[in-house]
Amino acid sequence: MPRQQQSANRPARRRSYEQFCATARSLDSVGDRWTLLIVRELLAGPRRYTDLHADLPGVSTDVLASRLKDMEQGGLATRRRLPPPAAASVYELTERGHGLLPVLTALAEWGAPALAERRPTDAVRAHWFALPLLRALDGLTHAGVVEVHLDEGEFHVRAGGAGGAESAPAGAAVYGDGPAARPDARIALDVEVCLALGRGGLTLAEAVADGRIEVSGDGPLAAELRGE
Repeated sequence: MPRQQQSANRPARRRSYEQFCATARSLDSVGDRWTLLIVRELLAGPRRYTDLHADLPGVSTDVLASRLKDMEQGGLATRRRLPPPAAASVYELTERGHGLLPVLTALAEWGAPALAERRPTDAVRAHWFALPLLRALDGLTHAGVVEVHLDEGEFHVRAGGAGGAESAPAGAAVYGDGPAARPDARIALDVEVCLALGRGGLTLAEAVADGRIEVSGDGPLAAELRGE
């Protein structure tokens, strides 16, 4: 293969802004295209390479492999081998990688107005709506895992700021604990309601009261979500 073609196919090496500035240093680590979206995918827990590739439509295998390698070298992610019978390698965030959750949450809030209309070419996955939903679940008294159902799939968040996030303030909802064997409550809603909750134009209580969110479960968390 000609040298020029080899160079064209090889992912570009990470460059530094060469600035003594915290923002610039941060962008040195996560400013490359796809890096923050890989962090988004790993927030819910360990993922296999094939799963990451499936949930990042548009990324090439070379770029994904390059970004994951950069994230390992930068201390944002680690790779480990699962024991049998799984016998597969997974990637997971380090503590430093998990520290990007508030960054992604802020970006999701800032970018929410841009989701006024879905373009025909837009891919969608249910768990991409976890971050906009966190704010609506903040402040709940009872802690536990909430299973969220959308037409596109399901994901889990932990209400009440308990477990998995020692730095989370009391009552804060947390994304990243992964599914529970038996969730404490289940809610069913559509994407439009989820976006309205994320923008702050609709409250959880309002959506439940007018039937736009269906809550199921018998425990105290489910009862609180129903407003009982």
